Amino acid sequence: MEEKRPVRVTILNQQYTLVAGEDPREVEELARSLDELLHSISEKAPSADSTRVAVLGCLHLADRLRELERDLASLRERVGHKSKEFAGLLERALEG
Repeated sequence: MEEKRPVRVTILNQQYTLVAGEDPREVEELARSLDELLHSISEKAPSADSTRVAVLGCLHLADRLRELERDLASLRERVGHKSKEFAGLLERALEG
């Protein structure tokens, strides 16, 4: 069983202690990326409070996730078509 370790991070000027499973650096990197995103949003909307900035950040990430899910579905479909195409070519090559 992997050992979980506490990791201290700062997101939007607030300190958090999170629990990291495998590699604490991954949690630190994710927190740093999120912090950059939220600071970018807060610079564009200086009158927004931290809750609004967090919600806008979540919407941005949800939109990005949906886009990546669509890209993945499209890639899987293309790979499926190519696999069938290659299987057909291989069958023909083995028959001939």
